[in-house]
Amino acid sequence: MSYSQGDIFVGETIGTAILILFGAGVCAAVSLKRSKARSAGWVAIAFGWGFGVMAGAYTAGPLSGGHLNPAVTVGIAVDTGEWADVPVYLAGQFLGALLGAALTYVAYYAQFAANSDPTDAQPTLGIFATIPEVRHPVANVLSEIVATLALVLPLLAFGLDDGIGESGTKTLLVAFLVVGIGLSLGGPTGYAINPARDLAPRAAHALLPIPNKGTSDWGYAWVPVVGPLVGAVLAGLLFNAAF
Repeated sequence: MSYSQGDIFVGETIGTAILILFGAGVCAAVSLKRSKARSAGWVAIAFGWGFGVMAGAYTAGPLSGGHLNPAVTVGIAVDTGEWADVPVYLAGQFLGALLGAALTYVAYYAQFAANSDPTDAQPTLGIFATIPEVRHPVANVLSEIVATLALVLPLLAFGLDDGIGESGTKTLLVAFLVVGIGLSLGGPTGYAINPARDLAPRAAHALLPIPNKGTSDWGYAWVPVVGPLVGAVLAGLLFNAAF
């Protein structure tokens, strides 16, 4: 299906903002003091991100196809050879991710404010961006490559089934795929699998007036950008060769 560049930009901005609002929102809910969902755990986080994919992609779908992820956009472009709209997709995705992070801050403003006591403050970067459990750049990049390959290759394969496309369940399947990746492959790095999902909210974390927010860890920021893009290229090439 062909979309206008204006629709692509609007759709990806809105859809990615919804994705990040749900995803960063569940991380805030689980992490922040005075949150009713505090310490709900990793399963809650995985499902929160999955539902964010579902809500964002279904919303953006009629306008842009609902990529919401530069890795998805690049993987599709590698497979199809169609690159003309890629910059518009990426611009909408990064803007939307920034807006979604800002909305998360607004939604949890009182909880962020409650983090103001320096003797009892907790780091907040993990609400917005990914942090590796073991800081090992090579292993961290490989983890993101594998997890993104596990996202983009099945996503491309779903498109081969006309019944899935006609029923409208492809987006739902991708949402559950993201939940599965979170549960199975999210342990090492927090499964960015999406450069916009990490880089733009990390910038929001640096810019927002969050009390005792701690470092934004820019030294790690390249990993959740490079890893997913490499994984997406490999997925597109493998799909093209095998299917």
